[in-house]
Amino acid sequence: MKNILLTLFGLIALYACKTTEEIAVEAPVMIDLEAAEVVPEKKVYRPTEIKVHDLLHTKLEVAFDWGKQYLIGTATLTLKPYFYSSDRLILDAKGMDINKVMLVSDAMEMDLEYTYDNAFLDIQLGKEFTRFESYTVAIEYVAKPNELVTQGSAAITDAKGLYFINPDSSEVDKPTQLWTQGQTEASSVWFPTIDTPAERMTQEIFITTTKDFQTLSNGQLVYSNFNDDDTRTDYWKQDLEHPPYLTMMAVGDFKIGRAEWQDSKGRVVPVDYYVEPDYADYVFQIFGNTPEMMSVYSNLLQFDYPWEKYAQVVVRDYVSGAMENTTATIHGEFVNQTSRELIDENNEAVIAHELFHHWFGDLVTCESWSHLPLNESFATYGEYLWYEAKYGKDEADYHGWQSRQGYLNESRYKKVPLIRFNYEDKEDMFDAHSYNKGGQVLHMLRNLVGDEAFFSSLNLYLNTNQYKDAEVADLRLAFEETTGLDLNWFFDQWFLKAGHPELEIAYFFDEDAMEQQVVITQTQDFDEYPVFQLPITVDLHMGNEVVRKEFMITEYEELLKIPVDAKPEWVHVDPDNVLLCVKNDQRQDASYAAQFQSKGSFNSRLTAIAKAGDTAEESLYAVLENALTDDFWFIRASALDYLSTKDSISQLVLDRALSIAKEDEKTYTRATAIEFLAEFAPENMSKDFLLNCINKELSYYVNAAGLHALAMVDPTAAVAEALKLENTESSDVLFAVADVYVETKAVERKAFFESQIAQSSGYKKYVLLVRYQSFLARLDLSESASVIPLVEEISKGTDPWWVKMNAYRLLGDYKLRLSANQETTGVEDPRLDRANEALEKLKETEQNTRLLQVLEDYN
Repeated sequence: MKNILLTLFGLIALYACKTTEEIAVEAPVMIDLEAAEVVPEKKVYRPTEIKVHDLLHTKLEVAFDWGKQYLIGTATLTLKPYFYSSDRLILDAKGMDINKVMLVSDAMEMDLEYTYDNAFLDIQLGKEFTRFESYTVAIEYVAKPNELVTQGSAAITDAKGLYFINPDSSEVDKPTQLWTQGQTEASSVWFPTIDTPAERMTQEIFITTTKDFQTLSNGQLVYSNFNDDDTRTDYWKQDLEHPPYLTMMAVGDFKIGRAEWQDSKGRVVPVDYYVEPDYADYVFQIFGNTPEMMSVYSNLLQFDYPWEKYAQVVVRDYVSGAMENTTATIHGEFVNQTSRELIDENNEAVIAHELFHHWFGDLVTCESWSHLPLNESFATYGEYLWYEAKYGKDEADYHGWQSRQGYLNESRYKKVPLIRFNYEDKEDMFDAHSYNKGGQVLHMLRNLVGDEAFFSSLNLYLNTNQYKDAEVADLRLAFEETTGLDLNWFFDQWFLKAGHPELEIAYFFDEDAMEQQVVITQTQDFDEYPVFQLPITVDLHMGNEVVRKEFMITEYEELLKIPVDAKPEWVHVDPDNVLLCVKNDQRQDASYAAQFQSKGSFNSRLTAIAKAGDTAEESLYAVLENALTDDFWFIRASALDYLSTKDSISQLVLDRALSIAKEDEKTYTRATAIEFLAEFAPENMSKDFLLNCINKELSYYVNAAGLHALAMVDPTAAVAEALKLENTESSDVLFAVADVYVETKAVERKAFFESQIAQSSGYKKYVLLVRYQSFLARLDLSESASVIPLVEEISKGTDPWWVKMNAYRLLGDYKLRLSANQETTGVEDPRLDRANEALEKLKETEQNTRLLQVLEDYN
């Protein structure tokens, strides 16, 4: 095959090099590649978008047809050729009606010729422009997002760009809203543009809408004009450049909470929060830490928040968790919380994530989606930095540990480089690699170079690349220029290669040489993944003293020899779990008791109790008992979880669990203890105590735990309490109600599931569908006939694909149970035919490839 390819290449090269003289070439022999022994694999490469034109400024004038769910707009774009002269402009414009295209200037308007294929608008400019000449085109168009077939990703579940929510007010208790979602390349669904992250522009937008609605967009509100037709036009302007995918608008009945932040030079930045009227009283409880976050990030980076304002808006039916649109972040409705809900949990991680994007993603933007971790890894690590600054190291490390588990779970079936040019679809980049793994890699980089160097390097990176696009080499160069180190090895193995090290750690003590020896062996598949170069920290515990040693591992197996005056009591490799790796640590079990008692980092203590929970070693039981009084709430809760796997429970554990259930400052830990005691010491859980937990405690976590516990102690009483709670505003309590009905087979409450599913959306609906499937699986098949119309109705709606997935699984499970019943009885069941017909009908109409695969699984 190599010779065949060389021959073909030679013919092509000869033809390409021929002069004006005719060169005779024999007719090439046709080659049957399929018959060849080796067929070359087609290589996928996703390059950065070629810059043909530079988009300088976008002016949008938009109004809405709420009935048709159309946007009627005029886009006026100012551009210039990037380098090479050009007489042709190609814009991204998806699913629009293009009514007119003009070249405009102060002196004239000239109609331009164009072609349009429903994805790209190809404009003949009428003359050739050089890179020294700017020009302006105006496009009159109608955007019709609901008539465009799109598919999103796990992080962004749809790509219509523009969303009308309850436009005819037909849905009770749901506001009428309009909002946009540009990432990845969906801004071009609602205005013509060059839809690539490497493009940057200033912008202005005139939004005409119902006079009673509030609007929000990028930049500052310059003025509002009331029109004669009971509409209002708001003029928003942003003078600082940003990518088109970060252009946004939101329209609806919002109440605005207003705050401000002052930078190091005394500049006052408006900080606004837009929420539905029902949440106006809670707006500062939800978002109140935002100005402090701005100070934390500005101080760490020594780079003040760079934009004109910062606003956040909460919308309904959002297709992502949140989006860092420049100066105007959009949040999904899960951020709406009452004071009571905020007792248990908040969404500060999301709020911090989107804010940190305003440095990493908005100010400096990945040049292509292949470099997405330059946006998302930093935003993910921004969450850690906020928790560290506000709540301390334990809380930050707990958050980092959660993030690491997300990556490790994904790595079981997917290991890819952080920076990758061979993705099937750009949406594939939005995964636990770009977010979770990237954040962990940045944490390792910080520990490698030290805090001062880390944040100084980030400052240089921001200053060098502000208001520009960047690639990962730019980040490496900033770190190298700051530190003087060669960091190619680090960026190569962690950003450009896949996987993570798997380490086997063994310990030996050489009494003759008085050496503590540690053997570290990398055991990952070297055919797929590299031998990692690893900076390793080793702690030697010598009585009351801890001796720390630093090493650099470069081989797949290395013997570390550490001279000592006496044998260490125990040795701890990577004591703070900085390395992103999987360890098989061959230390003696007893050393984990000393590890916990040493009061080390969160990760060190968590590792110790995990070992105590997973082993039958009796000496480690005391570790779990002692963990119940640890200063950090998640250690206490985790100890209870591990204790629930033990064959016997000590009285000390029961006493401490009861104290936690009644008095712990963290409601999550209290809830964990209540359910633990209901299972292992129901005599300590009186009915009166549990009823008090359900009905008088403010914490929804405690309410839900009390109901779960009551179901274990007195199922009949639990059903009676669940009936009273069916209309709760808390998803946690509602899920507990569903669990009670599942466990007690409360067939008479089937209508509860169907009603709640019909009126729910998003994550709440997703979970209720799972609970309903479990509920029906415990009942007679005759109770499941209503599944078909329920699923058919969901299939026609606007729920995200992952919600529809659970609906299709509900129907698929019904089909499988019918099939099993028919096989058992030997009697043909017409209900099975109806279920199969319903599945086939869904396959005919479904367009989402993920959902089609789910349906195929039930063939």
